Amino acid sequence: MNLSWLPRGVHLIALDVAAAIVWFLVYLAFTVSATGDGQPAYDGPVWLGWLVAAAVAVPIGVRRIWPLAAIGVVVAGSAAAVYLQMIREPFLGIGFVLYLVALREPPRRSGLALGFAAAGSAAALFTGHYLAPGPLWADMSDIVGYMAAAWLVSFVGWGSGFAVRLRRQEQARIAERDAERALADERLRLARELHDVVAHSMSLIAVKAAVANHVAAQNPAEAVDALRVIEATSRDGLADLRRMLGVLRTGDTAELAPAPGPSSLAALAKRAEVGGVRVDLEMRDVTDLPEAIGLSVYRIVQESLTNVVKHAAPARCSVLVDGGGDTVRIEVTDNGTGARTPVEGAGHGLIGMRERALLYGGDLIAGPLPGGGFRVSATLSTTNGEPG
Repeated sequence: MNLSWLPRGVHLIALDVAAAIVWFLVYLAFTVSATGDGQPAYDGPVWLGWLVAAAVAVPIGVRRIWPLAAIGVVVAGSAAAVYLQMIREPFLGIGFVLYLVALREPPRRSGLALGFAAAGSAAALFTGHYLAPGPLWADMSDIVGYMAAAWLVSFVGWGSGFAVRLRRQEQARIAERDAERALADERLRLARELHDVVAHSMSLIAVKAAVANHVAAQNPAEAVDALRVIEATSRDGLADLRRMLGVLRTGDTAELAPAPGPSSLAALAKRAEVGGVRVDLEMRDVTDLPEAIGLSVYRIVQESLTNVVKHAAPARCSVLVDGGGDTVRIEVTDNGTGARTPVEGAGHGLIGMRERALLYGGDLIAGPLPGGGFRVSATLSTTNGEPG
């Protein structure tokens, strides 16, 4: 049976109502049954017994709706039961209601409710010793013992509710912290993707624009070729950027091109050659890499070649991607001047590459070579499966 149309929590209220009906019947039994334990029996009017039974039971049924009002009514009803010699239990109704008070109300307010319940039950028991004398109230030690039992019930009810409240608050804090961490990770991932998508195209455009500006007067044909490269590269970059922004706005990935991987490195090398970098590409055992790891491999090589185009062109560069074993090894080495953003500096490209490697249990080392040039060396573990 589908009960999704019911309001949230209505089944709990229904259980409380059922418990209240049972408790009402129990107190009615106290008014009509003869006692066999030596305690005085109720001898008042029937309507009053029903009223007291309702005062003790009804708060249990509405404790989730009006917890503070419920505790006031149940304490008053329990006190009336003491005075009318109807009491046969240690104020269990008060404990049930205090559980919800501690669970729903702020600690200060629920603490005051606990103090009110404890004081009210004690006052009822001690004054009942004089107002309703009989076997139950003959000995003050019996009063103290009964009060201790009533207080135990109250504190257990309140303490249980307060413990559940604290646990839920901690769970909420953990959930909020996890959500904030997930949001930060998503922002970082998007920043990396935007940087990697845009930086490569913009770097090639900047290099070709400098070439066109330098040779425009002496060699117009070469300047025209550079402008053609700028036009084509800018269109490709804008198309990639629009696709990514479209996904961010709509969340629809149906029209998003497949994520690039090792199979796209050859085309990437050709684009780098347009920027004046001749690339020698070697790949081993990369056909079965998981898609996410393949994307990270592509982005690390892309950023490395972008840096070569930006800082070392014209140059020659070797790219090795080795997927044998449990790790993927990436090495990008060039013979350029080696002038780069410092490894420990603020370059977003190197930071992004290192973050991609760390996501898959690897590391990244980047720095100038002793004889000139620059090398980027990265490893990614294929045993992690997903970023950890």
